[in-house]
Amino acid sequence: MKHTHDAIVHTHEHAHVVHYLHGTQWEHMAATHSHEHNHPAVEHDHEPHVNAEAEHLRQAHDHDHDRSHPASN
Repeated sequence: MKHTHDAIVHTHEHAHVVHYLHGTQWEHMAATHSHEHNHPAVEHDHEPHVNAEAEHLRQAHDHDHDRSHPASN
């Protein structure tokens, strides 16, 4: 099913792992946050969705996050 998606900006929760320096030992900490992000327009071909929103939440993404974040400096 070939189709296009318009560019959108939306908000949903992200789960991720952060590295935390505890004394001299690095630890992994699970964290969640919610913020606005964008998806560029795309044309692609795939099997029809059963539940598009639920399927989207399980996908890995690249997002154009604000480059002023301390980790990007």
